[in-house]
Amino acid sequence: MIDLVSPSHTLLPALFGLSTGLALIVAIGAQNAYVLRLGIEGRNRTILPVVLVCAVSDAVLILAGVLGIGIVVQQVPAALVVVRVIGAGFLIVYGLFAALRAVRPTVLVAASGSAPVSTRAAVATMAALTWLNPHVYLDTLLFLGSVANQHGPIERWWWAGGAVLGSFIWFFGLGFGARLLRPFFARPSSWRILDAIIAVVMIVLGLRLALGG
Repeated sequence: MIDLVSPSHTLLPALFGLSTGLALIVAIGAQNAYVLRLGIEGRNRTILPVVLVCAVSDAVLILAGVLGIGIVVQQVPAALVVVRVIGAGFLIVYGLFAALRAVRPTVLVAASGSAPVSTRAAVATMAALTWLNPHVYLDTLLFLGSVANQHGPIERWWWAGGAVLGSFIWFFGLGFGARLLRPFFARPSSWRILDAIIAVVMIVLGLRLALGG
């Protein structure tokens, strides 16, 4: 009789899922860039719902992938095309605004001082950055879901749980750990550099989506 609670059926799949999930999300991207900026600003009431949007969205998509929803998405390619076009436009526009902040020091000072983005606007922006990015579906719904389903009926859920845990660890660590960089970003020039990097990331990602990359 197989022991379903042995490390080979629980701990090992969970660890593999955790490492695979982290490998996918620990990279410069639209979500991470936005979370990093909010975290550096130190707006805890805003950063909590924002990181929850990221982590819970990943969890929903990963679990949906394990349930086989990714196959349905593959059969409706037009849906991803629509998401890609809208997402590309959103990323490019956001990147242009970041570029504007980078070249206008007065805007930079306001962004790091007395004119915080509202929680509702931050959550809406993160939801758009997450759900209008077709690569999120490819990475979580299709890739992670298919890898999880290569394991047994019990192990796949432990694997998926590890991947979900990795998402929560990363986004909460990035959002609330970014405050450690606050001394460096006390200077407007540092915000200029950060926003320039964010602008490049967003515009490049947007152009890649627009060109079907």
